[in-house]
Amino acid sequence: MSESGSERPADMTIAELLERLTEQTSQLVRQEVRLVRDEVMTKATRAGVGTMLLGGSGALAAYGTGAVVAGVIAAVARELPPWAAALLVGGGLLSASGALALLGRRQLRRAFPLVPAETAAHVRADAQAVAEGAKA
Repeated sequence: MSESGSERPADMTIAELLERLTEQTSQLVRQEVRLVRDEVMTKATRAGVGTMLLGGSGALAAYGTGAVVAGVIAAVARELPPWAAALLVGGGLLSASGALALLGRRQLRRAFPLVPAETAAHVRADAQAVAEGAKA
């Protein structure tokens, strides 16, 4: 095969063409594998962040529920300042929990499905280019 790799296919032997095809195919496969790995890692990271946000939401919901329960207990005891403070804090914690749950849900939706869509599009485009090249 020529050193420069710029030799026209019509001027090459079958062995040189097969060698070039093998080189280009293995290079293409390596590139596509890298794309798949990168895309899956990105989606897995998003899934991890979404899961952590949902976990934080659950923890805040537990604290909020505890605060609301403390507020109800204080209300029954008829001590207005303690129950009013407990209900206020509980409501704030539950609001924060809802916000974290929405953020976590958004992250999980962005992460799934784990199918590497960009790489699949690249593979389809490569296959189409190969098919068009074979027709020419």
